[in-house]
Amino acid sequence: MPNQLYPILFMLSSTFSLSISGLLSKSLANQLDANLFGFLRFLLPALLILLMLCVRGVRKPSAEMLKPMWIRALCIAACQLCFIFSLKHLTLVESVVLFGTGPLFIPVLERLFFAEPIKWVTVACLIVTFSGVVMLSGGVGNIEFRPELFIGLAAGLFNAGSQISLYRASKSQLNALEINFWTFFYASILLFPVMAVSLYVSDSAFNLQFVQAEVNNPILLVVMLATLSLLVINTQVFRSKAYKLVSSSSQLAPLIFTNLLFTALWQWLFFSDPFTHHQLLGLALIVLANVLNMLIPQWPNIRKMFEQYQHRTSH
Repeated sequence: MPNQLYPILFMLSSTFSLSISGLLSKSLANQLDANLFGFLRFLLPALLILLMLCVRGVRKPSAEMLKPMWIRALCIAACQLCFIFSLKHLTLVESVVLFGTGPLFIPVLERLFFAEPIKWVTVACLIVTFSGVVMLSGGVGNIEFRPELFIGLAAGLFNAGSQISLYRASKSQLNALEINFWTFFYASILLFPVMAVSLYVSDSAFNLQFVQAEVNNPILLVVMLATLSLLVINTQVFRSKAYKLVSSSSQLAPLIFTNLLFTALWQWLFFSDPFTHHQLLGLALIVLANVLNMLIPQWPNIRKMFEQYQHRTSH
């Protein structure tokens, strides 16, 4: 198999696992307190990874890698809290589409923190994305302020911060499992006080009821959490492997949107959430803006590859 296919296959495995974890999270978000669910979502994968690594031991991150590790832990913790909140109040596709705006925010964060130049394409796509969010709110003539939409968009923003810090962390001496163990462990530390306060002031941490059917089976809940933990590990480990084999995170960014294709399939199979014409247009605008933001900068390379292919086939 050509070496250049490995990062593509790793990323596709990551996005497929991510789509299934989104499906499970949609159900779990309606059963558990959001902060408790966020805490378990990082603690359980960290414990599983620790079991995998206990034979040969876990290396500690170097001093210079502690900062990107903690930044990524903070980003993924905030990202998951926003994503879980959006799952409670939006459809699966809406939540995943807003979560998937992460690549669009990557150039913005690189401009803010690393003084990287930001292209006009990114600015234009951000405007189109905001227009899509407005359409999801009900359309220009019937705008209804829905905080869950902007919280879902914040998940995409924190997702971008996670991707930037992951790219830096993936270049360390630690392997993918070690990187994600420390990231999940740090994220669970950050979320523990939030979870503790939430459970203290809440009357009940659990609400064992699905959206469509009542389920009172703790064993099923444990199985779902264990499956989700394995999917989270698979998502992050294969994404780390993919980033380690490329020279720039932007090379694989377009493949992140395959998560939307998988999610649309799960939405069609398991849910019956109708969309208005305005909402469909809003979703289409957000997806279009993010795809164009990835493809336009790469167009010269794509055109060159296409011309080389035509030249080979003509001879």
